[in-house]
Amino acid sequence: METDKNKTPIVLVAEDDDGHAELICDNLLEAGITHQIIRFKNGQQTLDFFYKSQLQQEKGDEPVFSPGRPYMLLLDVSMPKVGGMEVLRRLKSDPQLKYIPIIMLTTTDDPLEIQNCYDLGCNCYVTKPVNYQLFSEMLTRLGLFILATQIPTRCS
Repeated sequence: METDKNKTPIVLVAEDDDGHAELICDNLLEAGITHQIIRFKNGQQTLDFFYKSQLQQEKGDEPVFSPGRPYMLLLDVSMPKVGGMEVLRRLKSDPQLKYIPIIMLTTTDDPLEIQNCYDLGCNCYVTKPVNYQLFSEMLTRLGLFILATQIPTRCS
């Protein structure tokens, strides 16, 4: 039997900038997000979360991916090791992971990049405002959006 805890989505934040990551997490909490939030500092950590075997993950201090749980990924485009576009491409081309909602959250507002992200299957593209106050307000609204979003648990 599935518990409410197993229906509550885990919010994954892939953001290399520590200040932005802290602001994102703080404002999601302020918006009422009580979901577990897991942060990755680069694209490789994000991919490792999904593709390392559970046995490999349990040996370390890393969080463990559970295919039966719902996830939502907030993904920065510009990250070290593996860029956000490549993470997006890999996850959306994987038959078991393609249902995970991915919100691109980035400073870039280049129309070509926006189109490329949607072509690769992102569910939403949000540009981070440069102004701190506007960025905070946008994140609070994003948190409210996440609270109202239904996320599939199906991973196949």
